[in-house]
Amino acid sequence: GKVITDKVFDSYIMSNSRLVVGLGLENLIIIETNDAILIANKDKSQDIKKIVSILNKKNFEEGRIHKKVFRPWGSYMSIAEDAGWQVKRINVKPGASLSLQKHRFRTEHWIVVSGTAKVQIENNSSILKENESTYIPLGFKHRLSNPGDIPLILIEVQSGS
Repeated sequence: GKVITDKVFDSYIMSNSRLVVGLGLENLIIIETNDAILIANKDKSQDIKKIVSILNKKNFEEGRIHKKVFRPWGSYMSIAEDAGWQVKRINVKPGASLSLQKHRFRTEHWIVVSGTAKVQIENNSSILKENESTYIPLGFKHRLSNPGDIPLILIEVQSGS
C-alpha cells in the first residue's frame, strides 16, 4: 500500500488506503485498514486475539463487523454513517445480481460511478451508465444487476433505519 519508511528495520508495515510513514522504527507490525490501525511489537503479535476479545467485551463494532463486506455478487464498503443515514460504495461483479428486496424503513439513491447498472424498481427496468442515478422509494421492490463486462461501481445513499 501507501507506505514510506526511513531507517525502519525488521518491521512489517501495510496500508489499505491511507499513507503510513515510518521513521526510525524497529521490530514493529503496523497495519492500516478501513476498520482500524494496529501497531504492535512483533514479539507480541500472538496477543492480537486478546485485543479482539476486549473489543467484543466493550461492544466495539470493529470486533465483529468490517467496513468492507464480501458477498457472492461482489462487495460493499461503508463510507460514512450516522443515525438515520449511511453511504456505501458497492462493487458488483460482471454478470452478477443482488437479490430482489424491499425496505420498510429506508429509501436509497444509487449513483453509477463506473460500469453499467440494470435497475429493477417494481415492474420497471432501466439501464444506468456512468454519472446517472436513480431513487428507490420506501417499500418499493428493487434489484441491482451488472449486465456489463467490467465491475459496476456505485455509491448508495441510504436514508432511514
